[in-house]
Amino acid sequence: MPQTKDPKTAFRDHNHGLCCGSVMKTADKLVKETGLSLTPVRRRTLEILLEDHRAMGAYEVLEKLAADGFGKQPPVAYRALDFLVANGLAHRIRRLNGFTACMAPGQDHDPVFFICSSCNAVAEAPGGRVGHALNDAADGIGFEIDRSNVETVGTCPSCNKAAQT
Repeated sequence: MPQTKDPKTAFRDHNHGLCCGSVMKTADKLVKETGLSLTPVRRRTLEILLEDHRAMGAYEVLEKLAADGFGKQPPVAYRALDFLVANGLAHRIRRLNGFTACMAPGQDHDPVFFICSSCNAVAEAPGGRVGHALNDAADGIGFEIDRSNVETVGTCPSCNKAAQT
């Protein structure tokens, strides 16, 4: 199944290799177009984030980087993660104090994150309407939004099904 903008991608069977490959291809194109550099440690960090549709903490990423020979010092992971977030290739998931790969890199979007409280799977969905509602509410009180991060916690279809059996 090809990667889609469907928020259920993280919560259903899909061709994960194609999903990850599509994001990596887009990331390569994006950094080339902007003159940025996806260094080996940055590339590997993005690949690590793409391994699962879930948020990963910086130290979990660091462990995987260290296993691949990239060093064991926290700045290795934090610098790579900061680069990925700053350039729209990853998102910070504050609820889980973690990071997840952006499933729509290079696109101007206001994602909404659906986080499973049982398995920590994270689905990214377009949140245009939510963004508009936030802007309308802010305008109503004269507030200017610099950044917003909408995270919704619940139970994914797989965990719901497991709980019912």
